[in-house]
Amino acid sequence: MPDRRSLQGRRRGGRATRPLTVLALLAACWGGEAQAEQGGLFGSLEFESTSLIAVPQWEEVIRRIDQEEQIYRACDGDVSTCPSPRVTAWRAKVETLQTLPPVRQLDEINRFVNNVMPYLTDSENYDGVTDYWAAPIEFLRRSGDCEDFAIIKFVSLLHLGFSNEQMRIVVVMDVLRNLPHAVLSVQIDGKNYILDSLLDVVIEDTHLSQYKPQYSVNRDRRWAHIFR
Repeated sequence: MPDRRSLQGRRRGGRATRPLTVLALLAACWGGEAQAEQGGLFGSLEFESTSLIAVPQWEEVIRRIDQEEQIYRACDGDVSTCPSPRVTAWRAKVETLQTLPPVRQLDEINRFVNNVMPYLTDSENYDGVTDYWAAPIEFLRRSGDCEDFAIIKFVSLLHLGFSNEQMRIVVVMDVLRNLPHAVLSVQIDGKNYILDSLLDVVIEDTHLSQYKPQYSVNRDRRWAHIFR
């Protein structure tokens, strides 16, 4: 991170250098590989990085998803191996959507996941632990909060053939409720569709101005978001 002197400007030859702008400071703190892009999610300015070290809860849940993957595949081949009826129902739902158009798949997965389990906060679910991110089988066993809904939707759509590059889990501030929230964004034909645990309909990000993204992630990238 830049030291305090570099932020305030240093004198060279009797003249002070220009202080770092907010954008330059964010790029420096977000990672050396970060690049700024206009026109990001929800109209934000994005800084992209290939490092996930700043989001350890996401790195950990990716590891658990990879461990669960063999269970998903076994369940797909033989329902008797599914660990619970909810997992059976989830895998069956994914299978029935294979031939539908992409936007219809988003609608169906969003509605199914929103109604398969009730919302439950991390502190209620994990004895006071906050900000726990659950893999799909964990979620289907214990329920979860907004990011857990987004995670199982992310995995469902991967299994339906959507690419990692099309999708991001986005942590936002909901300025209407004054609460942090998490959603899944999926890009199709240049449009960003938002799968939200609060809405059974899928809406483009341009129609959800109450959401101000803070950061977003997929399996190998992270983005910081700011507004000018």
